[in-house]
Amino acid sequence: MPSEPGTAGAAPWREDRVGSALAGSNPTVLSRLPGGFAVIGDVQFLLGYCVLITDRPGVDRLSALPRVERSRFLSSMDLLGEAVEQVCAARDAAFRRVNLEILGNTDAFLHAHIWPRYDWEPAELVTQPVWLHPRENWSDPALRLSAEHDGLRADLAAALESLSSSA
Repeated sequence: MPSEPGTAGAAPWREDRVGSALAGSNPTVLSRLPGGFAVIGDVQFLLGYCVLITDRPGVDRLSALPRVERSRFLSSMDLLGEAVEQVCAARDAAFRRVNLEILGNTDAFLHAHIWPRYDWEPAELVTQPVWLHPRENWSDPALRLSAEHDGLRADLAAALESLSSSA
């Protein structure tokens, strides 16, 4: 994997995550699913964090898709959530659950966050939304996606492949 996802600053693929995924130049893509692209998150303070991004440029909300495509997106979100759950539970006995969120307040394209949650999170945060974690978690270079996460990426991709073939 290129080292770019773990580095600070803007990379061309970051400027257009959907277009770069469609072009095959987004290095965070794990798999193409029926409803979009499964990508590993730029930050990994909760190991296994992933995002499902739309494969439809210009679509910024679920309701902008025809119903059939909405169902595909939501089904793909469920599939990615299950893969994250399987991988994280196998890797860490303190795995607690997965949170799935479609927010869209910052990035202007349809996407869903898949956050693994762990019992080792601070007690005051473990039952709260991920967004209450310290702001520094999103910018700390030590928590950014890097080559250190290659094994996690491989496990997630393999889980997605296995679940996709059995779906």
